Amino acid sequence: MKKILFFIGISFLTLSTQAEEKRITTSDGVELYVKVEGKGKPCLYLHGGPGSGSYWFEKFVGDFMEENFTMIYLDQRGVGRSGSPENGDFSMERMTLDFEEVRKALGYDKWLTIGHSFGGILQMGYAENYPQAQEAMMMINNSLSLTDSFCKSWNPKASELIEEEYTGCENDPMKITERLGYLVSKLKEKDLFWKMAYAKKESEAIMDATYAEIENWNYDFGNAAWNYEDYMKNYLPATTNIEIPVLFFYGTTDWMVGPEHYKNVHFPNMLLWKSEVGHLPFQENKEDFEKAILSFKEKYNFSS
Repeated sequence: MKKILFFIGISFLTLSTQAEEKRITTSDGVELYVKVEGKGKPCLYLHGGPGSGSYWFEKFVGDFMEENFTMIYLDQRGVGRSGSPENGDFSMERMTLDFEEVRKALGYDKWLTIGHSFGGILQMGYAENYPQAQEAMMMINNSLSLTDSFCKSWNPKASELIEEEYTGCENDPMKITERLGYLVSKLKEKDLFWKMAYAKKESEAIMDATYAEIENWNYDFGNAAWNYEDYMKNYLPATTNIEIPVLFFYGTTDWMVGPEHYKNVHFPNMLLWKSEVGHLPFQENKEDFEKAILSFKEKYNFSS
């Protein structure tokens, strides 16, 4: 399968003294997959996609992250190893309430978050709905406005790759999501989709292979997310009002988000990190990714 990418009860599967897999049931009855491993300040990984899950991040950079933080790997509702809501509620309000219920179930007063791609939208929604929950945010190749990313980077670059003229969102007879679907189809037809995110085609194959390692992958949220206006909100203006420390890491060849997306990001307490990489630094520039995380940790003294 290709990706385009309270607590009523808890059951435990103890893997070691340092790692625990948990099933946390939300107040509306959704069973969420959560894994906790590492040492140091708690850090929740908010995956992108929508629907990409937490498994590949743990696989590619888990060892490094767990040396520096107590990592909480969460498959969001309707994703991966987590269940889906019977009432079909995938709203931002409900999603961020999930994060709060997981935080309280694990006993943390506050935590850091690290988000990737669409995960930035979730981090901003979480900050808006629960402003005291996050001690800091690490944003890795994050979009804070899907419309901005699609109209200024995704659509123009994809159209260039398939050799079709693109006249801009304002002149497009298709809705943004329709144009996205069209371009994804054409890119895959020409075997060019990898160029939107990677420097090397084999990197895409490595990523795709990770999904096959999880049986019965749940992709309900990935299918439902585009029906919610919540996730199309432009959070760029709100960056000026968030005073917690933020690492904003961006790639110079990241056409999924846009290499100039950072220019409209104005967190007052920000470490801005430019990297020569596409959308997946965990695969293609791990050295710089790790350097950025360590620099942020040292700058704001997130050692314990």
